[in-house]
Amino acid sequence: MKRNYLLLPLLAMLALPKAHAQQTALYLNPTQPLNARVNDLLSKLTLEEKVSQMLDSSPAVPRLNVPAYYWWNEALHGVGRSGGATVFPQAIGLGATFDEDLALRVATAISDEARAMYNVAVAKNYRLRYGGLSFWTPNINIFRDPRWGRGQETYGEDPTLTGRLGVAFVKGLQGNDPKYLKVAACAKHYAVHSGPEKLRHEFDAKASPQDLRETYLPAFKALVDAKVEAVMCAYNSTNGEPCCGNTFLLNDVLRKEWGFRGHVVSDCGALDDLYQGHKVVETKTEAAALALQRGVNLNCGDTYTALVDAVKQGLVKETQIDSSLAVLLRTRFKLGLLDPQNTNPYDAIPVSVINSDKHRQLAKEVALKSIVLLKNNGVLPLRNDLPTYFVTGPNAASVDALLGNYYGVNGQITTILEGLTAGIQPGSQLQYKPGILLDRPNVNPIDWTTGDAKGSDATIVVLGINGLLEGEEGEAIASPHAGDQLDYNLPANQIEFLKKLRAGNKKPVVAVITGGSPMDLQEVHELADAVVLAWYPGEEGGNAVADIIFGKTSPSGKLPITFPKSLDQLPAYEAYGMQGRTYRYMTAEPMYPFGYGLSYTRFEYGDLQLPKSVARNKPVEVAVKITNTGKAASEEVVQLYVTHTARKGSQTPLYALKNFRRVALQPGASTTVKFTLTPEQLMLVDAQGKAVAATGPVTIAVGGALPSKRSQELGASQAVRAQLSVK
Repeated sequence: MKRNYLLLPLLAMLALPKAHAQQTALYLNPTQPLNARVNDLLSKLTLEEKVSQMLDSSPAVPRLNVPAYYWWNEALHGVGRSGGATVFPQAIGLGATFDEDLALRVATAISDEARAMYNVAVAKNYRLRYGGLSFWTPNINIFRDPRWGRGQETYGEDPTLTGRLGVAFVKGLQGNDPKYLKVAACAKHYAVHSGPEKLRHEFDAKASPQDLRETYLPAFKALVDAKVEAVMCAYNSTNGEPCCGNTFLLNDVLRKEWGFRGHVVSDCGALDDLYQGHKVVETKTEAAALALQRGVNLNCGDTYTALVDAVKQGLVKETQIDSSLAVLLRTRFKLGLLDPQNTNPYDAIPVSVINSDKHRQLAKEVALKSIVLLKNNGVLPLRNDLPTYFVTGPNAASVDALLGNYYGVNGQITTILEGLTAGIQPGSQLQYKPGILLDRPNVNPIDWTTGDAKGSDATIVVLGINGLLEGEEGEAIASPHAGDQLDYNLPANQIEFLKKLRAGNKKPVVAVITGGSPMDLQEVHELADAVVLAWYPGEEGGNAVADIIFGKTSPSGKLPITFPKSLDQLPAYEAYGMQGRTYRYMTAEPMYPFGYGLSYTRFEYGDLQLPKSVARNKPVEVAVKITNTGKAASEEVVQLYVTHTARKGSQTPLYALKNFRRVALQPGASTTVKFTLTPEQLMLVDAQGKAVAATGPVTIAVGGALPSKRSQELGASQAVRAQLSVK
């Protein structure tokens, strides 16, 4: 047969439009409108495929060129559970910085690394859990009780601080491109969630309308207003309904009142709890139907596999699945997951940003600004050229004491021992012995440690806890309470060890404390000459602790949570009412107050300026002068608190943080810090949960710590106060 070679190119050309159309289906075309792409893809999916895309492990749909995607990824303080990445200080440490700009820069660095890691992984066709771009962070729950082992993941006990740092973190994660998300952030755990860990799959948290609106919900609203892409519903019930099936929280407040347009993801296994823990329904199919109807778009787990049966049984309609999946698909398109390579600007982020020198220095900056000096009788800063140093304690050489939970890893993590060793001058000697185990008596009774300490010019003992003792229920493997800290004391062997180090020792003893939650430090405070709270300080933690101890940097961290003297000062752990809790409602004198932290210098506050009266619908301009009266350059966190006259019929906060700003001052220098108090910030929440305008006298206090008697007793700068009449 004779071929017509002139006809072959013509036939090939005629075939091109069909092939081109297959390659550029509307949903694969990044130039098409977002909603059109979502609807086009939905129209091509079978019911079974739709359901599969609503699971955290979403399989590929090869016939439609839809790749597999794993929604579960972590980035609490660096890209976690993935490849090597920068390990920033734990979130509670970031909270102690009171620094929004720093939170923004940290989250920007994390999202840069996340994109770079994703880019190189996808180029190798690696599509793994913890390798995606949807990050289930930040944790903006209120750290209302020190017994909660996961409180370390939060920014502390205050809704204003939590909301502002959370908003900055979301902005840094999600980027500012008008079309694409750099990564998708997630506000969790919605809502009223803070232990007990052991009961979380069945527990019902009871919160009054006032506590909801004043304490538990404001940070979530702030992140929704900042356009956070996702919200995670919590394991527990709130006021009688499981959070992942809660009409009031998910529909009335989140969707209708706040106008949230992103997706809702269940905590992992939380939909199983609907029929196994809370038992509000009897079967997996009924649980899937309930969660879908209440507004959960994404199931971390496999409960939603029963949605196919739910449709067949008439419990839900396929159109309901379409509507819910459409929200999820919007996120995937906004992340660029179905676009050609190099379509969005984040495809070009190189692997060189991962744990770069710049990010390592940023991690150190966070650690330096987070470290809180709790006591100093004058021994700090230590000279770094003393003849001999002795470093001891169970956490001195511990990597776990740097990490906290939900952490990443890399090949250069500096322990406190390593940082101190690098910080001393040549010619000086430094010896190290751990001395004791973390939380139990030594098996061998022979003590070679305390004698060595007494022969040294300075002893630095690194005590506290780590992620083996506190954290999430399955992570804290040495915890007898599923990660919670039901024993508020430091391990008894640590206190006994410190007593031996102190006995007869006239040389400086400096205690460095690691951990992510308050603990009873009264005996440590009495025994040690200085107490340094390092939190879980990340990969540069050792170098940061050394810089503080040897005076290269003045400490400037402030406590984002109250340290009670004992648990006897608090209500029961299971009680979610705020009365008696946190600095806002705790009447008992704490060991260390909220906002407290010492410096190597002194700051003086004065010349507080504000009007004597204001109309209730007008803002208030506040100005205060702050002077560094000491001899060291340092940063200070200027804090503004409001106190209203007590009301009948509603609980009234003793204090409420309304604004804060970090400033840097050289010795002898002064600056004027200005704040604007909005009418909303001057409002109160009544017993029905309604925001009402304040009337009568309001006390405005500005200082470097909570303006309480205890803060002054501990040596904090004295706050300045003035009264404002609201009319």
